[in-house]
Amino acid sequence: MKPAAYLLTAMLSPALALPALEKSAPGPDQARASAVRAAFETAWSGYYKYAWPHDDLHPISNTYEDDRAQWGLTPIDALDTAIVMNYKDIVNTILEFIPTVDFTTTRKEEETISLFETTIRYLGGLLSAYDLLKGPYKRLANDPKQVDALLTQAARLADTLSFAFDTPSGVADGYLVLNPARRISGRSSSNLAEVGTLILEWTRLSDLTGNPVYAELAAKCEAHLLTPKGSPEAWPGLVGTDISTADGTFLNSRGGWSGGDDSFYEYLIKMYVYDPKSYGLYRDRWIAAADSTMEHLASHPTSRQDLTFLNQFDGQTTESVTGHCKYTLTSFAGGNFILAGLVLGEEKYTKFGLALAESYFQTYNATASGIGPEVFRWVDSAHPDTDQQPPADQAAFYATAGFWVDGADYVLRPETVESLYYAYRATGDKKYQDLAWRGFNSIVSKCRAGSGYSGLRDVTKPDGGGFDDFQQSFFLAETLKYLYLIFVDDTPVQVKAGEPNQFVFNTEAHPFKVRD
Repeated sequence: MKPAAYLLTAMLSPALALPALEKSAPGPDQARASAVRAAFETAWSGYYKYAWPHDDLHPISNTYEDDRAQWGLTPIDALDTAIVMNYKDIVNTILEFIPTVDFTTTRKEEETISLFETTIRYLGGLLSAYDLLKGPYKRLANDPKQVDALLTQAARLADTLSFAFDTPSGVADGYLVLNPARRISGRSSSNLAEVGTLILEWTRLSDLTGNPVYAELAAKCEAHLLTPKGSPEAWPGLVGTDISTADGTFLNSRGGWSGGDDSFYEYLIKMYVYDPKSYGLYRDRWIAAADSTMEHLASHPTSRQDLTFLNQFDGQTTESVTGHCKYTLTSFAGGNFILAGLVLGEEKYTKFGLALAESYFQTYNATASGIGPEVFRWVDSAHPDTDQQPPADQAAFYATAGFWVDGADYVLRPETVESLYYAYRATGDKKYQDLAWRGFNSIVSKCRAGSGYSGLRDVTKPDGGGFDDFQQSFFLAETLKYLYLIFVDDTPVQVKAGEPNQFVFNTEAHPFKVRD
């Protein structure tokens, strides 16, 4: 790890001319990759034995949960991970299942489904598997017709969801009911992440089907976000969280790189990766947001000024709270900055992203379980007298760790290892493999429970404080995929340093082939 003085200089003065990043060619670690692959097999086997074909596994009680429309969330979310890991039998088991799913309705009456979650998990999973099995992994599919069915089902799902855009402004309503009759929730607003994380999936679907309507719906929605009106940007590029479905105006100037906002910023640069000729405005909006973030949201705890976290904002007032999700999902941001630095050829973004990635991993180093908490806080060194102070029982912990815990659970999230993945791909530095390996070992040793893996209740305790008895689908789709890709040989889906990317990951880690 770089000396603290170097990191601090880089973080406080991101535009300062600094020595070029040292880079080396990424190298595989097959033993570690095999261990991650084995963890995936454990998670899948438990799901298949006790929950198939339902949405999620309860690994301790060996039962299931249908929390995402009972369309088979785990198999569809996990399919492209099985593809990348070359699990031929699992791939074909899932391919046989997918044509049987009825994406036109839900089995439960009055069940509310999330447009955002359905898009990133189901639609994203179907499209990614199609791209992979039509491309570099076609050898894995036994029946080409079942691969074709992936695209057929993706279009059928999007057709089902498309009435979400039937609002006066075209800003999608984020919540839908399909059974017994289709209706939108009628909410007066949607949040930035809900409607700003559709453009990649719906555009890819148009490109694959030749039907422009899907992309047009998402682009009309996104246009309100790219040329914001209403409540002003807190700083250039940093917009509020809530958008009116009536007229597309922003209703507040409160937000950050957090839950409710995060993946909007993520997709700005990823659309540019997808097609740099068509999405220059997206790049420009990302640059504006990133520069404002580095200038106004970068925050250094009073007790650990070598660390960099990202504040939230309300207008031009900031708040020092961050984590995996709930309040924030900010630990992914390091990876997004690194990706942008690579594709834009701007080392200031890569260096800032590396500082974030290393800082957020320190939350893993500091806890008794070796896993970072869901929510944490700190005192910003820029305004130490006005920030919330640590509670008395965590003052000593804050003095050494640079944060205190405000939400101690962990639900198998990927964001911290996601940033380590981008850090490793950008630099080839084995230390990021080592950090990821440390995180992986903590996760598998503390979260292994019953027939699979479970979220934890309190990461401040050595044993994780007990289990929530829930194996999230994104553990298979994201956490294990990013960990695996850190350790394996170069593959077509890998993020590239110094050459064009062939694939771009959606926010659920589903890789899409970039536009030709």
